[in-house]
Amino acid sequence: MAHSHHNTEKRTFTHLTAFDRGQIQALHKQGKPLQTIADEIGCHKSTISRELKRGSVTQRRSDLTEHTVYFPDTGQAVYEKNRSRCGAKYKLAEASEFIQFAVEKILKDHWSPDAICGYVKAQKQFENARVCTKTLYHYIDLGLLSVKNIDLPLKVSRNTKKKRIRQHKKVLGTSIEQRPAHIDEREEFGHWEIDTVLGSRAKGAALLTLTERKTRNEHILKIDQKTAECVKQALQALKQSYGSSFSKVFKTITADNGSEFSELSQALDTDQKVYYTHPYTSSERGTNERHNGLIRRFIPKGKSIDDIDESIIDYVENWCNTLPRKILGYRSPNDVYHEEVKSIA
Repeated sequence: MAHSHHNTEKRTFTHLTAFDRGQIQALHKQGKPLQTIADEIGCHKSTISRELKRGSVTQRRSDLTEHTVYFPDTGQAVYEKNRSRCGAKYKLAEASEFIQFAVEKILKDHWSPDAICGYVKAQKQFENARVCTKTLYHYIDLGLLSVKNIDLPLKVSRNTKKKRIRQHKKVLGTSIEQRPAHIDEREEFGHWEIDTVLGSRAKGAALLTLTERKTRNEHILKIDQKTAECVKQALQALKQSYGSSFSKVFKTITADNGSEFSELSQALDTDQKVYYTHPYTSSERGTNERHNGLIRRFIPKGKSIDDIDESIIDYVENWCNTLPRKILGYRSPNDVYHEEVKSIA
């Protein structure tokens, strides 16, 4: 019996690695049964079933139906959180639980200290032992957390570009100056900003982003090329997914003067208005520009969009829409957006 262990399964009681989680995602996406995935990875099928539960996120499609998607990094984050809680030795003082939560949100979910403190307060979590935004920043500055300032994207981003005076170029259509003033107030739902985020080359695939001004809800659509035709096709697909509620949800769209937005009106209904910002003034689509900055945390400049899988784009869209925002009273764009959509249905 001395050598019997050679014919047992290739692993027992080992934890899943990031590579395993990637494989699980690929096989699960192909619709493979649990047993097949388990055999491939060399573990019990209940391990796979637990992992899929752990890493699955419910997402709403643009037409408001729900579907479940498994993300390896969600599984990893939940796994690590559970690990860190096991055993009495981790039961630290209550404030340290909050700090642990904060560190995880900063490093894994890329939340800012303010988003964390505001969210926790709004959700009434860690009520007896949490710190305010200022203190949390102070702890980070003192080096008391395993987070450094470099991990806070907004703290280290500085605008060092010199302003250039440019020759004016022609505005493509109705100028933003004609846009009704109440749209600036962001009190009415249904006014969107549109933009494209490029990959590594001017040619090739790009991301089309639409941001709703009041709720900050974001649609990210992959287009094959940065052309008016591709933008038109993407908008028509979006229009189809919204069906009859499209014209209520999309009242106006504000774009810059990129040639890819020259045919926006043709892609929309007649009662929808398109406005164009002043040339070279991206600040007039501020919400959208801010979101493009958020997207860049996951898809850095120079990375070809052609190589980016739809599931990554879904993940980033979901992340943007579930991030608690100070401006929304630390609720997420998703929550506020769905309230708005319900009220016009």
